[in-house]
Amino acid sequence: MLDFFNNWFLEFGLPSQVAIWTTRAFIGIWVLLLSALANFMVKRFALRTLKFIIAKTRTTWDDAIVQHKVLDRLAHLAPALVIYNLAHWPFTNLPPTTQASYTALVQDAVLIFVVIICIFVIDAFLNATLDIINRYEVARKIPAKGFAQVIKLISAFVGSILIFSLLLDQNPAYFLSGLGAMTAVILLIFKDTILGLVAGIQLSANKMVAVGDWIEMPKYGADGDVIDVALTTVKVQNWDKTITTIPAYALISDSFKNWSGMQESGGRRIKRPINIDIQTICFCNENMLIRFSKIKYISEYIQKKKDELARHNTEQNIDNTNLVNGRRMTNVGTFRAYVTAYLKNHPKIHQNMTFLVRQLAPTEHGLPIEIYIFSNDIAWANYEAIQADIFDHILAVVPEFDLRVFQDPSGNDFRTLKQ
Repeated sequence: MLDFFNNWFLEFGLPSQVAIWTTRAFIGIWVLLLSALANFMVKRFALRTLKFIIAKTRTTWDDAIVQHKVLDRLAHLAPALVIYNLAHWPFTNLPPTTQASYTALVQDAVLIFVVIICIFVIDAFLNATLDIINRYEVARKIPAKGFAQVIKLISAFVGSILIFSLLLDQNPAYFLSGLGAMTAVILLIFKDTILGLVAGIQLSANKMVAVGDWIEMPKYGADGDVIDVALTTVKVQNWDKTITTIPAYALISDSFKNWSGMQESGGRRIKRPINIDIQTICFCNENMLIRFSKIKYISEYIQKKKDELARHNTEQNIDNTNLVNGRRMTNVGTFRAYVTAYLKNHPKIHQNMTFLVRQLAPTEHGLPIEIYIFSNDIAWANYEAIQADIFDHILAVVPEFDLRVFQDPSGNDFRTLKQ
């Protein structure tokens, strides 16, 4: 081929030296045209056919590969292979040493291009893999994005070593041997990355946090759902729709609250006291008991309690002329019994989880009656509505037991006192 084109250019009257180099340039252009043809054939026919077949399949993972252009980036290897294999054509009939030197230079350039393409292919493939993994529930349990970023870093590092070895014509092991001396510098530069990597592995191994978890970390102003667990950072979308970015290693070194246990249990805690004015607490007289026995939830309780106390007082020969003697029902105790019965019959209360209506130590604000229960609906809005509905009812019921809710004096109280 070289002789044919050389003679052809000589017939046009070109000097022999100019003709030979023009011929070599022409052959070089011919090689580039062949590589362009290979690129056209692969993308126009092979790639389109493959995409058409993938579009017809029922599986979805191959669609992610197409979407993230893994095949498009692989197609760039076709022209590179053509140039690599035909790199010696323009240098035919040169001295063997010169020919080998020029051919090696072109092939090294092609290899550098191939390394860069491979890095981009790995990047696209990992993105497609992440897309596929995120479609399954397992994505919440493993920080797949962090692992993918680690692999991307490793591939970029290995690719850089290969490129430098090709540029400087050195064995890759030559650069790796000098890596030990640069360890301190690398550790300093990639401190956050290394800490994030270690933290990501610990977060995954210990199942401390995953995408979709509700976490609370006041130190960083984070209170909301985890939307991203990356190599060095964790992103939290707060309830006010702001985004808080937390260093991954901070979740290991500092404490935070993860509400995922509550979400998985199916119950959300309601823990709130009602302060009863101590001055309104008293023993129940017969009129009060008659009135309380008409309340649906505690009518049976009143009768059973009356029989139990009467039997006890009779056995103990208690003098009933004074209410202080023996055992007596109180309005606050009856109120607790009512609250317990009311909550037992509430359709939105989780009956298989901790259920307490307890009395706490009296304070300057009265006697706290604490409700400690769990709702069976964990959605925030529904939970708040259930809690409000319960305490609306309980606060309204308090006066029915001749009790009063304690509150600090208000301006209206002083105004009434003055009048």
